[in-house]
Amino acid sequence: VQLQESGGGSVQAGGSLRLSCAASGYTYSSYSMGWFRQAPGKEREGIATIASDGDTAYLDSVKGRFTISRDNAKNTLYLQMNSLKPEDTAVYYCAADASTKPLWLLGPTAPLRDYQPLYWGQGTQVTVSS
Repeated sequence: VQLQESGGGSVQAGGSLRLSCAASGYTYSSYSMGWFRQAPGKEREGIATIASDGDTAYLDSVKGRFTISRDNAKNTLYLQMNSLKPEDTAVYYCAADASTKPLWLLGPTAPLRDYQPLYWGQGTQVTVSS
């Protein structure tokens, strides 16, 4: 299983970015997917999830600004990020799990404490300047 993020970069506050995550090596359409982020000195946090049936959920801090979507024909996960804020600066990771519904929680997550998705990308940096 491979997950490869792209689309990160630097943007001014109020701007937009779209992250992509290309998946391979498994039956993409039957897996739940999600986006996480980790800022320096902070725990990794789950910010958005999408089930195999397309059901979505968002962390409150990104709700209304970020949109997660998936294209099963292209085996690709997306995160459209609008109205970006400096506090959105982080490394963003996509993740996949062999469950049709996400089993992990939104918000701060620690590997030894909380359920973690099985597969992870290597991350892409997003920097938002004020």
